[in-house]
Amino acid sequence: MGRAFQNRKESMAKTAGQKTKVYSKYGKAIYAIAKSGGTDPDGNLALRSLIDKAKKDQVPTHVIDKAIDKASGAGGEDYAEARYEGFGPGNCMVIIDCLTDNGNRTIKDVRQCFTKTNSKIGSTGTVSHMFDHQAVFAFKGDDDEVVLENLMMADIDVTDVELEDGIVTVYAPHTEFFKIKTAFADTMPEYDLEVEEITWVPQTYTEVAGEEDVANFDKFIAMLEDCDDVQNIYHNADVVR
Repeated sequence: MGRAFQNRKESMAKTAGQKTKVYSKYGKAIYAIAKSGGTDPDGNLALRSLIDKAKKDQVPTHVIDKAIDKASGAGGEDYAEARYEGFGPGNCMVIIDCLTDNGNRTIKDVRQCFTKTNSKIGSTGTVSHMFDHQAVFAFKGDDDEVVLENLMMADIDVTDVELEDGIVTVYAPHTEFFKIKTAFADTMPEYDLEVEEITWVPQTYTEVAGEEDVANFDKFIAMLEDCDDVQNIYHNADVVR
């Protein structure tokens, strides 16, 4: 696919304020998944995966435990998933996943991010057909062929394995996520997985260049990250600074 997965991700949590927002987003997501699927990570694989991801992002244990404890009680908030799609600055494609207890508020906040950055929100399916919903694993290594062979021996459907700048990245259908995690634990424990998530991977990239488009793109991402209901932002922007 031509580039290391880490290059696609926007940096977050650079300041204490941003860290607080990240903790809040994880807390809400953990609560929602535990509430709907059970509070035992061994019986709720989605919860276990999210907890692992939160720990990798240095979310404090007390934040995780508090969200799970809250989910184990009666009542509480009722969060629903919401996904918005559209074209961001420079005509890049964007998918935004949210968790909300007030859909009207969420769509208003997200639409404002598009409106104030010369972007255009679309309907469901506007751009998602140009992304692949995939499981992605990345780690330091130098032999992608051995990794591919081990995964194929485990009867896993692998889309691609790429090696770039000392980073091996594995792409597979999102349904293979837990099979791949198990395969790494059982047959390749020497690899320290730096990325292990289900995400939207763009099929093509759009170059975002020029002072105005780059500035609007940065503003667009920052505004979305400031929205309390926004959980994840995916895009195909190749920003030229």
